Amino acid sequence: MGSAARRAREKEQLRRKILDAARDLFTAEGYERVSMRKIAEKIEYSPTTIYLYFKDKMDLLLTISDETLDALAAEIEAAVKDIQDPVEKFREFGRAYVEFGLARPHEYDLTFVLRPRHRGGLALPEGSSAYRMFESVGDLVRECVHEGRFRELDAAAAAQSLWASVHGLTSLLIAYPDFPWVERDALISQTLDTITEGHRRRASAE
Repeated sequence: MGSAARRAREKEQLRRKILDAARDLFTAEGYERVSMRKIAEKIEYSPTTIYLYFKDKMDLLLTISDETLDALAAEIEAAVKDIQDPVEKFREFGRAYVEFGLARPHEYDLTFVLRPRHRGGLALPEGSSAYRMFESVGDLVRECVHEGRFRELDAAAAAQSLWASVHGLTSLLIAYPDFPWVERDALISQTLDTITEGHRRRASAE
């Protein structure tokens, strides 16, 4: 490996170390109580070094949440890619979303709870993997309507209602782990059944 490639690898390793330290501290101590100096102390570098990679604490939070959104999009894409039936794909999208959040609760909380609280919203730049992920739900709804599987409905509203439902379920399961929930898979399935059945085309009464 040449010296340029080695330096690039070392820079990326340090950048990753900074992000991991920031994520751990934001989770353990709260975003408000963490300073750039505290992050620097955790990785045993000077604050000046961190500023070579990130302009401020918000930049760190945004980078962590953007990476989480990219990972979520990739995981959902992998979960649905071999499913041909659009209704089943719609359901699997919701299940994969919940399972991602439960597997990575700290990153999920930073992305969908902490970031909007401090940033005033969750921006999904057009063309980003997260933007395409959410757009794909609307496409699925339109496909289901076109095939006669769903009744005529607003695809954007249906997609957003799915997100609202699975986000609510994910957030509750993360926030209240000691609540006497029913078996987790059954709860996820029941939630997705309720959403899906509400969209289905009903046979005309004779």
